[in-house]
Amino acid sequence: MAVERASDSAAHWSRELYDKAVGQAARVVLVVEEDGRMRGFIVAHCIGEEWEIENVVVAATERRKGVGAELLRELLRQAQAAGARRVMLEVRESNAPAVVLYKKAGFSEVGRRKSYYTNPLEDALVLAQEVGGPPAESSAAAS
Repeated sequence: MAVERASDSAAHWSRELYDKAVGQAARVVLVVEEDGRMRGFIVAHCIGEEWEIENVVVAATERRKGVGAELLRELLRQAQAAGARRVMLEVRESNAPAVVLYKKAGFSEVGRRKSYYTNPLEDALVLAQEVGGPPAESSAAAS
């Protein structure tokens, strides 16, 4: 939570919400840690063939070192392996570093949510990436 609280652009969740996310089968939580220090994490809600990235946080000292890209790659790999077809997220329109990261990872803008964020009031860009279809094991078994 300390890493998340230090990031102005992160979604600020309660301790209870993080505890629930970690223990919930419908969520994936990935953490990059080094020498006992959290470098970053990502939380996604998995609903059948569509996954939604709910929070991505990279420690301020770790930004621009590939941590965010590493987290996204692994999440997309897991989504595809689980049979997801699409991964979506919302991001503040003004969060240029995050928008660049997501677009480099293959996400494209599919919509906009007017006045989605508060403090300050701001639109959210809705980004998505198609990740494929059924897991490799299912495809092989069907052949």
